[in-house]
Amino acid sequence: MYMRLDKYLAAHLKLGSRKDVKKMIKDGRIAVNGKPAAVPETPVTPGTDMVCLDGAELKYREHVYIMLNKPKGYVSAVSDNFHKAVTELVPEEFKKFSLFPMGRLDIDTTGLLILTDDGALAHKLLSPGRHIPKTYEAELSESVTAEDIRLFRDGLLLEDGFKCRPAELVPHGERRALIVICEGKFHQVKRMFEAVGKIVTALRRIKMNGLELDESLAAGEARELTEEELDLLINGSMEDRT
Repeated sequence: MYMRLDKYLAAHLKLGSRKDVKKMIKDGRIAVNGKPAAVPETPVTPGTDMVCLDGAELKYREHVYIMLNKPKGYVSAVSDNFHKAVTELVPEEFKKFSLFPMGRLDIDTTGLLILTDDGALAHKLLSPGRHIPKTYEAELSESVTAEDIRLFRDGLLLEDGFKCRPAELVPHGERRALIVICEGKFHQVKRMFEAVGKIVTALRRIKMNGLELDESLAAGEARELTEEELDLLINGSMEDRT
């Protein structure tokens, strides 16, 4: 679909206001398919035509998807009056997009968090009926028992009367465990362990659907998802699809 070059630069590539991009065009800084753009009305097809600024190609994105290795001390929000928000950790080049966290991690929970401007996908993945699996690594006050595993598998009843869906609990060393849940109730993992008499001393999300946390990302670091990773987030791994 064709659109005006100035609209494409301002609204889709977010290079600045219409006034800003018109000046770029007037100054000869913008080229379309290798030729200097003469006027703001120049027609372009997003994703098809090659548009460059000062000789560097501008990448078209309909939406942006960022993987963050969330550290402690940040809330899963766009902004907050009392705490630091995860959006503060986004690389500068992506701050021009209207990013928000897809789901939430508690302020003291670390690990995999996705930030995006794709509201439709976030709604689809976080819909209660979708039951996207999320894997956490927990450090505990005591080691996991066979009875704990059975109770998690059968679906725990929490203190407020909420019945959890069956969850997978796997011992992962002394006083450590992996847990896979398909829900996201408030403090759910911590409350599930409290229900079996254990305290979570540290919690880290390492996987969401088929997408695993990039362990090369240090706490607080973020990067854009690859197309393959986005597919894993949306559709799960090949094993999940069979």
